[in-house]
Amino acid sequence: MHKGKILVVEDDSDIREGVRILLESEEYEVIEAENGVVGLKLLDETIDLVILDIMMPKLNGLKVCEEIRKTSNVPVLFLTAKSQESDKLLGLMVGGDDYLAKPFSYAELLGRVKALLRRYQVYQGKSTNENEVEKIIEIGSIKLNTAFNEIFADGNKVEVSDLEYKILRLMMQHPGKIFSTQNIYESVWREPYFYTCGNTVMVHIRKLRTKIEPDPQKPQYIKTVWGKGYRFEDATVD
Repeated sequence: MHKGKILVVEDDSDIREGVRILLESEEYEVIEAENGVVGLKLLDETIDLVILDIMMPKLNGLKVCEEIRKTSNVPVLFLTAKSQESDKLLGLMVGGDDYLAKPFSYAELLGRVKALLRRYQVYQGKSTNENEVEKIIEIGSIKLNTAFNEIFADGNKVEVSDLEYKILRLMMQHPGKIFSTQNIYESVWREPYFYTCGNTVMVHIRKLRTKIEPDPQKPQYIKTVWGKGYRFEDATVD
C-alpha cells in the first residue's frame, strides 16, 4: 500500500530518477514530469506532495507554484541549485512550503518529504479520529477549528497552507505569549533553528496576515514585538 502520491517535477533526468528510486523504495507512489508544463497537466487531487525544481525551461518552478496555489494547497518542496537567501524567500513567497538546495543528501530529502506529508495529512484530516470532539479556539473575529484544521476570519473560511495553520494554532493556543522566531520554527518545522530560518518564519507570518488581518499593514491579531518575536492578541478589544 502506497504511503502517499508524489509528483516530481525536475528537468534533470538523473536527479529525477534518483529521487524516484529513493521514494519508491520507501513505498511512495511517484509521478514524474520533465518540465513545469507537464507537471501542471499531471497535478490533480490525488497528489499529496509536489517536489519542484526552480530552474527549468519553458516554465520555471516559481511560476508553476503560483499556478498550483490557484487551485490547491498541496505542499510544495522546492529544489534549487542556488543557495542565495533571496531565491529561498521567493519560493516561500509564491506559496512553497520548504526548500532544499542542491546538492542534497537523500536522507535530508526523505526527512523533508516525510515531514511535509505528515503535516499535510493532518491538515487534510486524514489522521483525525472519528470520535474526536470538535474543538474551537476563537479570539476576536478569528476562529480556528482544531478537529478539522480550519480557519475562519469574520465568518469566512480562509485557505491556508499546513505550515500557516500550524503557526496560527500555536499562537492562538497561547494568546498573549511572545514567541521568538526560534520558538515558532522549532515548534512548527520541528527542525534545528539556524539564523537564516528567521526569514522563513517572517515570510509565513506575512502571508498569514494577508489572509486573516483586516489591514495587514496594521495587524490587529499577529503583533510584532520588536526584538523579541510575535504575539497573538485581539487588539480590537480595549
